[in-house]
Amino acid sequence: MHRLVAGAAAAVLSLVTTLPATAQVRSLEEVKQEVLRRAGKINPFGHIRPDDAKRIVASLTSLDRDHWAQSWCKVGLDYEAQGDARAKAGASSKELADIYFLASDYCRVGRYPVANTAGKKEAYQHSVRMYRKAARHFENPLQIIETQFEGIKLVGYLTIPKGVTRPPIVVHWGGVDGWKEDREFQIAFLHRAGLATLTVDMPGTGENPILYGDPRAVKTYSAWIDHLVGRSDVDGSRIGVWGASFGGYWAARLAYEEAKRLKGAVFHGGNVHYGFQRDWLVPAFTTGGATYLFGAANLLEARAQAMGTRTMDEFLDAVPKLSLKQLGLIDRPSAPILGVNGKLDDQAPVQDIYLLMEHGTPKEARIYPQGRHMGRSPGQSEDEIPTMIANWLKDKLTR
Repeated sequence: MHRLVAGAAAAVLSLVTTLPATAQVRSLEEVKQEVLRRAGKINPFGHIRPDDAKRIVASLTSLDRDHWAQSWCKVGLDYEAQGDARAKAGASSKELADIYFLASDYCRVGRYPVANTAGKKEAYQHSVRMYRKAARHFENPLQIIETQFEGIKLVGYLTIPKGVTRPPIVVHWGGVDGWKEDREFQIAFLHRAGLATLTVDMPGTGENPILYGDPRAVKTYSAWIDHLVGRSDVDGSRIGVWGASFGGYWAARLAYEEAKRLKGAVFHGGNVHYGFQRDWLVPAFTTGGATYLFGAANLLEARAQAMGTRTMDEFLDAVPKLSLKQLGLIDRPSAPILGVNGKLDDQAPVQDIYLLMEHGTPKEARIYPQGRHMGRSPGQSEDEIPTMIANWLKDKLTR
């Protein structure tokens, strides 16, 4: 079997973050209830079948990471076997895509939020394999493409909607726990807008071997832009980017550093300055982070894995250096930026959107007054925010 290495790379995969004693952690029973509440509706369980969730939750005896991974992957492997049997029986492409994608999603939950133990690494490998089996049957063919950065291989997924010729393209990615195999929901909205997509892993996650805090990290995105400019099947003169959650930072930064080559950048639920400061992060990692599945402590663990830090103090010392204000970028001209978040977000402060709007080139924003992380609001349709973002990107990229 082709073996993959999670993007924090071999150098940091063995790290176990030392969590502060005050960090909030959900109990097993609290996690079980949260899984059941989210099953079939809310990330990371949006595609999980509620009946399966009940069965898996009943089998959980602890929150041991490998036990969690094995419990979810067992169901994923069962679905993969069903898919293999249906493939031999001549099932339709749609049926096979659905089964294999479902299988990959169970293993994705198994490695969630990060692949930092042996069992979670195995779950990640399973999820990627299953996703790629599903992708062979997608309506819009997916290409696994590679490019080089300083002799390092970067891997991405390129998809061009059927019926369009040399379309504009959006490079997009998630945060510390949403990797390139987890962006099918967003891809669908971009494709409906007539836009091609290149899905990549944020630094320090998935198959991106450059850590989030590495000074070279932003250049991995520039390498992808270089690659797209040289392609004939997409329009490399009309590129947009969409970064989500902790990955939103890179979209904002690229809007400055690649201002001449980008037509638009979506800064969705991320941090650029205030969210990198100790007075924001300590509460977020201890008593905040209410929407994070396992609790605030796990939010720190996930972000530390991407950064390559071992303790909260190491993380708090490292991230202020990434501030766009400290880097001297905030007042420079930028590509068009759309800031999107919820006013009540406890993972990324909405003040970072206001900061962007107060400096440099005029920006646009959509702030949800009752929204939490990423703008998600009570009673809101799951389609509302991605539809709005896809339409904004279409407007910027097709002018």
